[in-house]
Amino acid sequence: MNSKQAMMHSCIARNAAKAALGAMVAGTLVLSSALAVAQTAAPAPASEPQGFFAKIGQWFKQSSENFNAGMRDMREHFGSFTQEAGIAAKTTVNNTKAAADAMGRLSKTQVIYGHQGCKVAPNGAPDCVAAANALCKGKGFASGTSVDMTTAEVCSAEVYLAGRNTGPGCHTETFVSRAVCQ
Repeated sequence: MNSKQAMMHSCIARNAAKAALGAMVAGTLVLSSALAVAQTAAPAPASEPQGFFAKIGQWFKQSSENFNAGMRDMREHFGSFTQEAGIAAKTTVNNTKAAADAMGRLSKTQVIYGHQGCKVAPNGAPDCVAAANALCKGKGFASGTSVDMTTAEVCSAEVYLAGRNTGPGCHTETFVSRAVCQ
């Protein structure tokens, strides 16, 4: 670097230092004037003492108020929590009772095999509800529901002797072959 360039760098550095110093002085003036305005704008109340012990007393008072407010909030939240817990407990008990009842009914449930004919309903369809109940009652149960039904084409002996298995002299018969009984 030659002497001319060194002088130029030195000049730039001095100008930058002067600018930084000027900015610091301006900032200090602005802050000090803002503090002066704040002090005159908000004078301390004359009734409250402003000493060290007064500040400690205010701090204890504020801490106590904050603690009491927190305790009130906690009491309210705890009250709602216990109410919700009570509801949840009642629901759990009711659901457990319902499950126990269902298990009790399942233990008394059996699948029964048999052959109980279904009667034809007025609309022409087979009525297998009565047949399932009859099958279960015949085995000592109170009621039943059909699980499996079988349909067969039943013909008279003359039809079979004639070498046929359908047509006139034959009819469809439906029966319950398996039922769930309780």
